[in-house]
Amino acid sequence: MVKQPVSVNGVVRWRDVGLAAAKHEQKERKMVVLRHEIGDVLRDVRQRQGRTLREVSHNARVSLGYLSEVERGQKEASSELLSSICSALDVPLSLMLREVSDRLAVAEGVSVPDTVPQEFSARYGRDLGEEISDELSKDLLSNAF
Repeated sequence: MVKQPVSVNGVVRWRDVGLAAAKHEQKERKMVVLRHEIGDVLRDVRQRQGRTLREVSHNARVSLGYLSEVERGQKEASSELLSSICSALDVPLSLMLREVSDRLAVAEGVSVPDTVPQEFSARYGRDLGEEISDELSKDLLSNAF
């Protein structure tokens, strides 16, 4: 660890610099606020569709100002309101929440697999890989004749 002199109002103090300070900064993560992530995802979906706040608020039956506050992460939206907004955007609520979950995982530095882990399928008694291959086999057989 290296110390460096720092002068504050004429008083010299010693500050740690180098590897130890860098590790300390990495440990301090920015707090992730769920309502901000939800608002960002809703705004991104709406903008990708080229729709206005007014149009979506009308279709979702929510005031324009409230929808704006939800998108900016200033208001906590209820599950009913989120469902209504997602319906107005023609996006499944589960898909919107999946995107929020993925963004949270990135912000937290967590790796989320795109597939179902073996432990999960074993625990709940289903092998999704086998189910998918069975479905594909049925489809191939029915299309072959």
